[in-house]
Amino acid sequence: MAIVLNGTTGITTPDIDSTAAPDLDATNFINLPASTLASASDVTVSTTDPAANTNPTSGTGHLWINKTSGEQYILTDATAGDNVWKNVGDGSGTVGGNPYMAATGGTITTDGNFKVHTFNSSGTFTVTNLGVQNDVSYLVVAGGGGGGRDDGGGGGAGGYLTASSVTLAEQDYTITVGAGGAAGTLSDDSGDGTNSIFGSVATAIGGGGGGSQTSDAGRSGGSGGGARSGNGGAATSGQGNRGGNDASIGNQGSGGGGAGGQGTDNGSNAGAGLTSSITGSSVGRAGGGGGANRFDGGTASDGGGKGGGVASSIAASAAGTANTGGGGGAGAGAASNPAGQDNAQKAGGSGVVIIRYQFQAA
Repeated sequence: MAIVLNGTTGITTPDIDSTAAPDLDATNFINLPASTLASASDVTVSTTDPAANTNPTSGTGHLWINKTSGEQYILTDATAGDNVWKNVGDGSGTVGGNPYMAATGGTITTDGNFKVHTFNSSGTFTVTNLGVQNDVSYLVVAGGGGGGRDDGGGGGAGGYLTASSVTLAEQDYTITVGAGGAAGTLSDDSGDGTNSIFGSVATAIGGGGGGSQTSDAGRSGGSGGGARSGNGGAATSGQGNRGGNDASIGNQGSGGGGAGGQGTDNGSNAGAGLTSSITGSSVGRAGGGGGANRFDGGTASDGGGKGGGVASSIAASAAGTANTGGGGGAGAGAASNPAGQDNAQKAGGSGVVIIRYQFQAA
């Protein structure tokens, strides 16, 4: 028995089992030229697979046959330059679709062809589409340490971690934004900042608190707190710098360490932070807190708070700036303040997590 296709005997189907219906299997197909299908208006026969930017004029439903591999694809989305081809053969894998990453969570802004997710508080970053390009850049900054009391040391900045070309999975990532450490009190040491966490990808360590009346040494952390006397706190490798050491007998504390430098030894100025343009604008973060003294107080930058002093020409002590991981400024020990400004010890600034990725073609 034979089946006639377009007037030509193309398939021979021998009756192997002697039933009324002839048997038909892959060995019975003969002499079916590729040009028979290729001549159809909605079929392409090629030696390669289709691509996302393959734009057939027939649109959705177009059939593509790779005669080298035997795979077949159907066009299910005919968006120009962004086609989706579904594999309907024995193989697997869809060609095309959105070639860029998509995600939700945090405050989302755009910078050219990139999306930026900023987490000023804890939340969830969810990758909803990996696409072909699925790598991200990130910045994770922990909370800064609090400033010490009574001519204390400045708080250390929160740990600072940044990386690019990091591959993620299509899943949820829990984001934790660390709080700043509390300022020291008459009976308690200054507090350490808490960690900021980007899922299993990165953990930045909270900044160390500054040396205070109850404990003269600076505390360890992402960056170390400055000492009231003795040694500044140690830093976490790759995340910050140590706090300043202080050999003085009184009347001043050393500056806290920052992501970009250590606190000043035997001086009140804080270590600098680092700048990043991950959001599209250059912003300094993770500066240490200034140490206090009876005169002018230690300087600070990049989100760190200024240390306290009592000279009439200086500004008040300051807390670390929120969402920068800056260390808190230390408090001066004078009972009176002729300048009238607030010279008490201050808390560290909270941290931040920022994630950036390309979402459209340049």
